[in-house]
Amino acid sequence: MAELKRESGVSKALNAAWVRPFLFLLFIVVMWDLTIRLFQIPAYQIPAPGDVVAVLRTDWPELLRQAWPTTYATICGFLLSALFGIPVAMLIAGSKTVESYVYPLLVFSQSVPKIAIAPLFVVWFGFGIIPKVISAFLLGFFPVVVSAVQGFKSVDPDMVDLARAMQGSRFQVFRAVNLPHAMPAIFSGLKVSVTLAVVGAVVGEFVGSNSGIGYVMQRSIGTFDLPTMFAALVILALLGVILFWVVDRIERLVIPWHVSQREDIIFAS
Repeated sequence: MAELKRESGVSKALNAAWVRPFLFLLFIVVMWDLTIRLFQIPAYQIPAPGDVVAVLRTDWPELLRQAWPTTYATICGFLLSALFGIPVAMLIAGSKTVESYVYPLLVFSQSVPKIAIAPLFVVWFGFGIIPKVISAFLLGFFPVVVSAVQGFKSVDPDMVDLARAMQGSRFQVFRAVNLPHAMPAIFSGLKVSVTLAVVGAVVGEFVGSNSGIGYVMQRSIGTFDLPTMFAALVILALLGVILFWVVDRIERLVIPWHVSQREDIIFAS
């Protein structure tokens, strides 16, 4: 009986949501170290995992201090993406005229590399936080619009007609039918947006900044300090994962009724 309980505990631990990604990440790190040792790759090309961990341990306070401007720009750009993206999606989904004018321009704007226009933001707004926020906003805006438009357009017309037949006002129909139906798609876009906002903030720091993780990476590249650069990449990855997790938690609180938020049923033999 005790052995069965022990096996059940081990099986439950292995099925935890965070265990499998952690094990896979550990496998990647081990393979990384073995590849460097096997092929004798020099440190100026790819640093060993131990060197990166050493930088994270010794320079953690400085990396944490530099991570704050990047985090702040990311969050501001992401919030602006949601604040402007969802209303724009509502207009596009609700009006064929607006869609014909605006939607093609949004698609066209995505073909312009943000790194190419980021220097303009520095010229216009200086070397402060604003260029980084705008870069994060531009990268996070499009996924929110596309996902929200898809969500609003996929509403069942019969449900809308039923709500209108029950004398529901335009706002009441939107609140009771359109918005709840579109929320899963909106949150899908927000999850993509928050990770792209991290990239946008770093792009802004690459172009012109004296602080942030992007500045640390640019400085380390100039001095061929690859362990510090890889440590900065680890910080960026952690930042993206944390922000994604926060949006996912908010989604579970806002739409717990959706099928994507239900607990998976695991059948173990």
